Amino acid sequence: MHHAVVERWSRGESPLHRRDARAKIASLLVILIVLATAHRQFLLLSAALFVCLAIAAMVAHLPVGAMLVRAASILPFSGVFAIVCWLAGDNERALSLLLKSYLSALAVLLVVGTTPLPSLLRGLELLRLPRFPLMVAQFLYRYLAVISGEAREMRRAAAARAPLLTAATRRLRFRAAAGALAVLFARSYRRAGDIHRAMLARSFSGSFHPLETPRFRTADSVFLLFVSCGAVALRISIERFV
Repeated sequence: MHHAVVERWSRGESPLHRRDARAKIASLLVILIVLATAHRQFLLLSAALFVCLAIAAMVAHLPVGAMLVRAASILPFSGVFAIVCWLAGDNERALSLLLKSYLSALAVLLVVGTTPLPSLLRGLELLRLPRFPLMVAQFLYRYLAVISGEAREMRRAAAARAPLLTAATRRLRFRAAAGALAVLFARSYRRAGDIHRAMLARSFSGSFHPLETPRFRTADSVFLLFVSCGAVALRISIERFV
């Protein structure tokens, strides 16, 4: 599963892994703003940012090839708008949409791949983001594996009952899939109720208490300053002097 692979990446050991989540989140925000507002010499800026992100991934001991492939999962969504721009005759905007979305996804994947989810959500909470959506995101991430396990069990059960597919059964697969989704929803809803009652039995107060309080060190400040100023300086130098 993709989220399990990224979770394994985030448990690594590197200079990027050791940086505070707040520093990485703020640096990511600066990079995304630089990308979103860039317009002049964008191809050169995209190439430079791509090289920087690839180098950062190598420093973090992450598999660069796997990261590049996973970041491309955003392209089907942005590709729809790129096709619309291309059909309208604005080829430059179409290419810009693809590059901006891909580089943004790559930057986000780099941060998520070097920050364990509890630390990432704790950093967002310390940055004063609303607690409720953060808690929903954490539950969704954690129990995505549970829902996937339920789906795999249902698929194995269906395969055991109908190992051979005839032409007639193939035509009914869509209807069967709709029924399977309904059953999966019911089983997930029942599992969620069991988990909720178990948490209440353990005196869950509505918030998670971290085992240790993160500390924003001098190295984190240097990292934030270096990445933020570097991204802005890179864009200014390319747009003005190239």
